[in-house]
Amino acid sequence: MSDVVTEGLEARLIALSVIGSVLDKKQPLDSILEQHDEFKALEQRDRAFVRMLVSTVLRRLGQVDDIIAQAEERQATKTPTLQNILRLGVVQILFMSVPDHAAVDTCVELAGLMHLERQKGFVNGMLRNVTRSGPVWLAKQDEARLNTPEWLLKLWIADYGMGVAAEIAKANLSEAPLDITVKDKNDINHYASVFKATTLLTGSLRKTPGGRVQDLEGFDAGHWWVQDASAAIPAQLFCDIQGQHIVDLCAAPGGKTIQMAAMGAQVTALDRSAKRLKRVEENAARLGLEDRIEVKTADAAQWRPVGDAALPYILLDAPCSATGTIRRHPDVAHLKAARDLERLCDVQARILEHAFEILSVGGILVYCVCSLQKSEGEYQIERFLAAHANAARLPVQAEELGGYDESLMENGDIRVLPFHQAAIGGMDGFYIARLTKNA
Repeated sequence: MSDVVTEGLEARLIALSVIGSVLDKKQPLDSILEQHDEFKALEQRDRAFVRMLVSTVLRRLGQVDDIIAQAEERQATKTPTLQNILRLGVVQILFMSVPDHAAVDTCVELAGLMHLERQKGFVNGMLRNVTRSGPVWLAKQDEARLNTPEWLLKLWIADYGMGVAAEIAKANLSEAPLDITVKDKNDINHYASVFKATTLLTGSLRKTPGGRVQDLEGFDAGHWWVQDASAAIPAQLFCDIQGQHIVDLCAAPGGKTIQMAAMGAQVTALDRSAKRLKRVEENAARLGLEDRIEVKTADAAQWRPVGDAALPYILLDAPCSATGTIRRHPDVAHLKAARDLERLCDVQARILEHAFEILSVGGILVYCVCSLQKSEGEYQIERFLAAHANAARLPVQAEELGGYDESLMENGDIRVLPFHQAAIGGMDGFYIARLTKNA
């Protein structure tokens, strides 16, 4: 960075770079931030500001672009960089507690730094228009509709009806809370007290997000790990797995692998990405569970156990569109497109077919996706059961979930929607089915 760039401007310049990488280059937000040296060099306060600024742009993108369109006195051709500068300005003015003058002035400076000197007056005029009229325009917007890609909203309406689709879209506008899974269940009350956390029916602890996770008590000691409450459900559906061998077919980033190892299982964790499996190994070491976890870089649709031995327990958290995690990862809505779904459904079907093939008679196969589309969940399982006479559901019972039954379907599958448990912060969207193989 040049020495003429002030601390506050440096953070905004990094935010501008990150937004461009997500929206224009279609790169995942978390991956960008993990590899962004200038972001990592910022003070904690500034890193938090950048993350909040970028996340809000992504979460409120439809509203923001609508405001920009209304602020234009005449339609102008804008480069992606200029559009992103305006987005940063609108978000700071209307959705963050940044003084109007600071939001406007820093965006004008950004334009100059990005070699848009001739556009500085345009940026200034546009954003000052937003400071005057933006709140009025904002009050008239349909925020749920504007911030949800049209193709996605249409799918949710087809799957759930207009009312539920609108609730999903609205729930996605709220930041997700921080959920953790405690390694030793005897420590749950202790950490609930330390973190001033809520103990959920499914056993997860929920706290208000904020600060570095690594700085919280018990992290370095390996007493807990971050895992959304919905994602913690599938591993619980194998019941008593103490001393049992479980294969986690698409394991990375490894929360469920860690969870099952902590429950006493020996886990084989497969994933196609050696890099992502490295993270699984690091977490296993931090939690003191490395002796219970074996990682293998392999294609889940082709891998076979040694000697072709049938497997009694298989977890398949299949590759999916991840639209159930939009609250937590607002970039997801802008990285996926309708054309991706058909490919993902084909991949899911192939891995599911193979998983069932290597499952033993009487074994348990838990299938799950963090997607909201029924094509990746309910319809995927219905097609599979119709095609395999020796496949059957093992319906989940409410008591297996600590009495949590809001997401339990009549057929015993689980469908979690983002607005479930709304009073305590909502949930990541998930679909889960438990299957067995008959002789």
